[in-house]
Amino acid sequence: MTVMLERPTTSGTDPDRFEDLCKALDELHVPDGFKAEIIRGNIVVSPWSKAYYLDVMDLICDQLRPHLPEEHRISSAPALYVFPGVQRAYGPDIHAAHRRTRLTTSNQLDGDGLSLVAELTSPSTRDDDLTDKVERYGKAGVPVYLLLDMQEELATVYWSPTAKGYAAHTTAPFGEAIRVPAPFDCALDTTGFQAPADDSDEATEH
Repeated sequence: MTVMLERPTTSGTDPDRFEDLCKALDELHVPDGFKAEIIRGNIVVSPWSKAYYLDVMDLICDQLRPHLPEEHRISSAPALYVFPGVQRAYGPDIHAAHRRTRLTTSNQLDGDGLSLVAELTSPSTRDDDLTDKVERYGKAGVPVYLLLDMQEELATVYWSPTAKGYAAHTTAPFGEAIRVPAPFDCALDTTGFQAPADDSDEATEH
């Protein structure tokens, strides 16, 4: 379930409105298990992902960490990155950024410091991950966007950001390796990214 918080709307590209939304995020009490982002001129609250997503995120971080640019850190801890130029504030599932980005007392981080973001789709966030975030991360200049379509079991890497979005991308099914370009320049093995077998039947037997 995704909850969109209604607020007076003037224009989705109004800088003053975006600043007001960022201030509102600071004052917003988000229930445990949920995250809040600014998408298409609204504050959107959505639930955190299924448990096995955590294992996938660890697999990604473990593989990419040796290839990080100097002074960059990678994490799957909750963090909100702000992109004033494209009127968005996103909380990516995985984020790699220069450590200076973290040296602030604010809970809103500067998106300019990112070298990579990754999103793992869920039914409630899939549309935004596949459309709005592909466009806006590219326009914001994030070097690499790794999109894991958990429903279709496909990994897509976007790179070469431009003023119109990403100029290049490649896709591979889970279980195969996919190339993550500069500044990482490495292969990412997607083995084990698939959902585990449904254990609901087993749970009902106990």
